[in-house]
Formats: sequence, structure tokens, C-alpha cells
Amino acid sequence: MASQLAALPIPSPASGFTYTFDTATLTFKRSTQSFGPILADRAETIGKGKFSFGLDYQQFTFDSIEGTDLSRIPAVFTHDDYQAGGGRADVVTTRNSIEASVAQVIPFITYGISNRLDVSLAVPIVRAHLGVVSEATIQRIGTADDLLVHYFAEPNAPNGIGSQRQFVAEGTASGLGDLVVRLKGSAVKHRFLGVALGADFRAPTGDEKNLLGCGAPGVKPFLALSMVWKRISPHLNVAYQWNGKSELAGDVKTGARADFPDQFLYAAGVDVGVNRRMSLALDFLGQEIIKSPRLYFRSFTAAGPTATQTFPDIGFRSDSFTQYNGSAGMKVNLTGNMLVIFNMAFKLNDQGLRAKATPLIGLEFSF
Repeated sequence: MASQLAALPIPSPASGFTYTFDTATLTFKRSTQSFGPILADRAETIGKGKFSFGLDYQQFTFDSIEGTDLSRIPAVFTHDDYQAGGGRADVVTTRNSIEASVAQVIPFITYGISNRLDVSLAVPIVRAHLGVVSEATIQRIGTADDLLVHYFAEPNAPNGIGSQRQFVAEGTASGLGDLVVRLKGSAVKHRFLGVALGADFRAPTGDEKNLLGCGAPGVKPFLALSMVWKRISPHLNVAYQWNGKSELAGDVKTGARADFPDQFLYAAGVDVGVNRRMSLALDFLGQEIIKSPRLYFRSFTAAGPTATQTFPDIGFRSDSFTQYNGSAGMKVNLTGNMLVIFNMAFKLNDQGLRAKATPLIGLEFSF
């Protein structure tokens, strides 16, 4: 969970307004009627000397992991040598209800260094929350009904001891996330087709132990292709995220660091200029997480002196998996060069830690 909570994607910092210099009139004019995609990118650059400022807000409220509701996660706890039998054969089974959410406020700025080169800076401010309620039960596999061998201190139980207890823990942290600097350059620029190459550089400025960042530096080279046909602008993105070492991928207790999982990302979609003041954006987004710690569900069989019992349990392994999302949103030009952005991303499969829907709202100013 930590590796996915600490490495959530951020919206594209690319400007919704793009300009070209008209040599006939010696003025800048908008190069597309659409205001562009929201979670993906397009090939057009903002234009030499142009600025864009923005502020986006995203809310991730996670509800499942590997297709199982976060309110029903089982886990079995054993003695260090439970195979020895006797009292060591007793196990504790738990049913865990987990709350996990991350909110991101992302100010960003984009500047046109030239007609073909942009630079952007995104500064996420993150609030992460984790909470768990664990309903624990001692399963007396080796000690039958002998409450005095293993028990919970339970004030409401007879004699103040019992076989069941509820445990509750939660924590919230807020602060600076991982800064991202982006360079994007136009490689091919025709009237109906554009190709841009770029790279995102991530600095590990967020506190990974509080899930405000991933704790690893990273670089993400990408390719963005887009076309313009009347009011319709299809786009295609391909990127690879290389990550450095982080305690989240190693051992937080000892401070040992290991390689944070890399990612292969792609997006395909279309943005449509409905009129001069509104455009729609639709996207399909894929994200392959490579060799990441991953939870799986299994059964645990406990052997007692006369019988065996089987309980639902979880385990962990290193594995690659792919997450698919859809996205639908709009950009509205309220006045002047100000855009208001509304978007909803939604899951299309169940692999990994998932939220059914992720809303986004934003503002952007260009001049």
C-alpha cells in the first residue's frame, strides 16, 4: 500500500492555452480551439515568453486492494514456531477494516522558453490519512478452552480476560510532496500533426515515512503525439518512470533502501473543442508497475492435536501488474485567459490499491 500511496500521478502541468506567432499580424494567436487533455499531455507548446499558472486539487479515497474491499482484509498471526504444537498452535485471526486516502493540492507554473520548448514546475501539497480497525480472535487450536494460556485483557469479558478484542489505530500527515520539473520540446510541428519529447524530473522532497512522497529521485522521459482536425484533437502518450532507492521499498525500521518500482505509462484519448469557451477531454490511461511488492490472498491451515482448521489469510510477493483507468472532464474558459477544470477518473480493473473514482478540480491562468 505504501509504495502506491506515495507515488500517485499528478495532472499534466501543460497549459490549456497554446499560441503561435503570426508573422503577418505580428501577434500571437491560439494554435488550437481545444484547451487540451487533463491527465494526459499534447504535443503543442505554450509559445515563447508565455506564462501559465495553475492550481489543481485531487482526492483519492481508496476502497479496494486486489479486488477485495478494504473493509474486509483478513490476516492470521502465529507464534514464531507454531508447528511445535501445544500452546504455540494457537493463532490469532483478524478481520481488518482499512481507511486510506490522499488529497493533493498542486500549484504549477509553465513558461515558454521558445516557440518549441516549455519548462514546468509542479509543487504538490499532500495530505495522507491511514486508519485501521482490527477485530482479533484467538483461535485455540492447541489449548482448547484454557483461557489462561493466551488471552486478551478485555474489561468487559468475565474475569477481565477474553478471546476477542478490537484494536484501532490511525494517523494523518500533511506537507510538501515530491517536486516535479518538466521539460517538453516540440520535435515535429505541422499544421495537423505534432510530436513532442520531454522528461519529468522528480525530487524526493516529500516525507516518505509519512507517505507524502516516495523517497526516491526519478526521471520520466515521455513522448506526446497529437493531431488537430477541426475541433477534434486526438492524442497519444508513452512514458517510462525510472526511480531510485527509497526506504519504502527497503526497510523503514532499519533505514535500508532499495529500488522503488519503475513504471511504464501510456495514455490515449481525445479532446474536443465544443466552442470557443469549452472543451471536453476523454482518456484511457494505463500504468504498469514493475516488480512491486504486492498483496495476495491465501488460506492458512492450523494443525491442532486432534483436528485442523483453515482460515483466510494474506501474503506478499514481488510481481508486476497493470492498472487501467478512464478519465472524463471539461475545461471552461470563464473569462479572459482563465480556465476552470473539472475531471473524474475511474478505475477499469482491480489490480493493486484502487479507488472507484477520483475527482479533480482546478484553475489556470495564462498570459
